[in-house]
Amino acid sequence: MSTVTPQPLWQPDPQRVAQARITRFQTWASDRHDAPADGGYPALHRWSVDEPEAFWKAVTEWFDVRFSTPYARVLGDRAMPGAQWFPGATLNYAEHALRAAATRADEPALLHVDETHETVPVTWGELRRQVGSLAAELRALGVRPGDRVSGYLPNIPQAVVALLATAAVGGVWTSCAPDFGARSVLDRFQQVEPVVLFTVDGYRYGGKEHDRRDTVAELRRELPTLRAVVHIPLLGTEAPEGALDWGTLTGADTEPVYEQVPFDHPLWVLYSSGTTGLPKAIVQSQGGILVEHLKQLGLHCDLGPEDRFFWYTSTGWMMWNFLVSGLLTGTTIVLYDGSPGFPATDAQWRVAERTGATLFGTSAAYVMACRKADVHPARDLDLSRIQCVATTGSPLPPDGFRWLHDEFAENGADLWIASVSGGTDVCSCFAGAVPTLPVYIGELQAPGLGTDLQAWDPQGNPLTDEVGELVVTNPMPSMPIRFWNDPDGSRYHDSYFDTYPGVWRHGDWITLTSRGSVVIHGRSDSTLNRQGVRMGSADIYEAVERLPEIRESLVIGIEQPDGGYWMPLFVHLAPGATLDEPLLDRIKRTIREQLSPRHVPDEIIEVPGVPHTLTGKRIEVPVKRLLQGTPLDKAVNPGSIDNLDLLHFYEDLARKRS
Repeated sequence: MSTVTPQPLWQPDPQRVAQARITRFQTWASDRHDAPADGGYPALHRWSVDEPEAFWKAVTEWFDVRFSTPYARVLGDRAMPGAQWFPGATLNYAEHALRAAATRADEPALLHVDETHETVPVTWGELRRQVGSLAAELRALGVRPGDRVSGYLPNIPQAVVALLATAAVGGVWTSCAPDFGARSVLDRFQQVEPVVLFTVDGYRYGGKEHDRRDTVAELRRELPTLRAVVHIPLLGTEAPEGALDWGTLTGADTEPVYEQVPFDHPLWVLYSSGTTGLPKAIVQSQGGILVEHLKQLGLHCDLGPEDRFFWYTSTGWMMWNFLVSGLLTGTTIVLYDGSPGFPATDAQWRVAERTGATLFGTSAAYVMACRKADVHPARDLDLSRIQCVATTGSPLPPDGFRWLHDEFAENGADLWIASVSGGTDVCSCFAGAVPTLPVYIGELQAPGLGTDLQAWDPQGNPLTDEVGELVVTNPMPSMPIRFWNDPDGSRYHDSYFDTYPGVWRHGDWITLTSRGSVVIHGRSDSTLNRQGVRMGSADIYEAVERLPEIRESLVIGIEQPDGGYWMPLFVHLAPGATLDEPLLDRIKRTIREQLSPRHVPDEIIEVPGVPHTLTGKRIEVPVKRLLQGTPLDKAVNPGSIDNLDLLHFYEDLARKRS
């Protein structure tokens, strides 16, 4: 890497640093728990990973976590997998999520927006009342601690109520978005055998109504463990025979009763993308999520009661669960149910304007789409309340950093840009937002508190300023307590701990810089290895997709039987573009000059589209397997793909090459 120290794109001013909750936490923790008073964030982070018991105890005290029975110690066993957090403690996640209702009953807890862009508030008092009513009805239906409760729901207030009511009774929540087909949902829900299903009759997206009643009927037939189905008439239809009515279950004026459960009691089940088999059913705990999200949202995202927190997501992505946890910090959360770009590309920015969002969360892909579409959000809209724009889903390219910064700076705004990276596996961030640190173009600000993030070479040696495997060498509270239906823990162990025993290997290539920042290079299991030089696919996407003719790209590196290496670049062109010789030359020149000659692909092939997972991630490994001759039904789980027809193109290409 270059030895020239780059200049920050952004620096927090002294007032922002002084007022940041993380600054106040550090001062308080230095008085109470011997945290370093000086040295800023790097010193605080070092202490948090060197003294995890002191750090996590400080987090629970700072955020006033209510333990109904006390813990014996903070960390009973530090081994991974299997670390035991706060053994002996009992608590309830939903109780903490609704605490603000006691003092702010008439203020909005939720702001719901659909494609009409009308904003509908739900107050803290109303949210607590509905949760209380529904929790009582779930108990009457026989739902007991540990029972699974499922939702086939869009990003609407009813989904939040159902999650919190489930947590209140000690049930285990799990959800899928209604754009998932029946097979995709059943691949997930059949693993956990839910006893209740909350469902809509359909949803609205892209200006159209999508009826899902046939899918719901199939789910009911194929989930024999269901004792009850609850109908939410989003499209206004009558409840089907045998289904319960949402309004009836949430109509009572009932104070919530919160089941006090062990710290490691399951809170929800999330799912991996499942591109090569059944999705992993990832179980996270009530206590682990509570303390991890308080840290992440309250310290790293700097959220509090005065904030409004928007993140574009669906209920099928961990970011929805993360968004709901904004309630833990007393923050008003914004639920947008609709297309990210309807009726125009700037749709998400218009939601932020209408709701007064202070933290605006979106995907890197959306930022780049706005840049390409010549959208000017800060000029054309009143986004004066936005303090931070955060992105995830894929690395934010350098051009995305510059575009965001310039768009807001030209309109006098001092914008904090937080590119973050984590995973469904921990439902949190390994690295990203720190309100007191500078932002460098193309880099995440720092590893998170309590996260001993390192880059390792294949022998397990830590690297600085070099590309290595993303590993975490200390347990995090939100790491899975287990996978569902993995009785001996072998699938869990093989997923993260097989490469480096006792150390979490996540499957990303990263660089930890000598400045303490982090660069994400893409998945290590689809790494490009040209002439012994490893590189991440994200670097190529960032360079190629700057070209206006390229809508999206996909690069694959394939080891050949004769020892050679074939690296094709697939390009999905923008409307009107042609993959002629001048464009081919510009693509190759762009890669050669901006990356290296070794990155230049062997072939550049036009494709009808790039396939993604249902949560929007490019599918690299299954395409690689197809191109290596693996049959489609063995290379990919069809229910995990947004457009299965696209894969037939790659299947046909493999057949022609064989």
